[in-house]
Amino acid sequence: SPEQFQLSSSKIIIVFVVVFVLTNIMLITCNFINTQKPLSFNFHHQLNVICFNTANILFNLISIIAATSGLLLAKPAVLFPRMPTCLLCTCLGGSVYCDDLKLDHVPPLPKETTHFYARYNRITKINKSDFAFMNKLKRIDLTANEITSIDEKAFIGLPELEELVIRENHISQLPALPETMALIDASHNNIGTKGIHKEAFKDMTSLLYLYLTDNNLDYIPVPLPDSLRSLHLQRNNIQMMHEDTFCNLKDFNYIRNALEDIRLDGNPINLSRTPQAYICLPRIPIGDLI
Repeated sequence: SPEQFQLSSSKIIIVFVVVFVLTNIMLITCNFINTQKPLSFNFHHQLNVICFNTANILFNLISIIAATSGLLLAKPAVLFPRMPTCLLCTCLGGSVYCDDLKLDHVPPLPKETTHFYARYNRITKINKSDFAFMNKLKRIDLTANEITSIDEKAFIGLPELEELVIRENHISQLPALPETMALIDASHNNIGTKGIHKEAFKDMTSLLYLYLTDNNLDYIPVPLPDSLRSLHLQRNNIQMMHEDTFCNLKDFNYIRNALEDIRLDGNPINLSRTPQAYICLPRIPIGDLI
């Protein structure tokens, strides 16, 4: 009857309002937690997970009520904006931790983010827009995802980026990177002969650590900046080295003091065949000498 329908509609509206209010209370509570000094990282992270799960359940209830009642003209996304990243992840100062949350994409980040961690997720692709306008971002760590492709311009526009960790993925092409880089770790991927741009690292005058272990490289990606301290190329397919790979044979006074750690073990290369290649180095690379 019309009276019963009106009563049912009223109940649905009341339930909707109650759930909506509870959801906003939960959001306020979670945001308050994020502003407090954490007792410990793990405790703070667990609180955020609980907050997110609760708020997400309430949000889903709103969506179900709105979809099934036919009484609401406004979409839930209008009444209730996208779930803030700092409810799903843990935000401490400028650091955002999104580890092991089964993410399949990079979440929207606060503009003040300086360090972003999204390790052990299911992210498959890095888009150009994922880190757009993140002018304070210094470190990105995407260890152990399922990334197969990275947009060529995904990182090049980050003026403060210093550290990129994309190890343990399925990447075949290293994208262009800013000259501000200090650490690049792309170990345990599928980067091959054409996977690195020509002279990709030449102008990175602050680059200290370059890790490309367990890829499919058949060459050493020269030229390398004088700032480099550590070069790891274990377990690739490098078969030869030129005498000027590390040293300047036209200048016998040239000494590369910084580069103390070179790993070439696990490659089909005999280091004893090019003794002149190491005269400027503080120590001989680790690898096969027979």
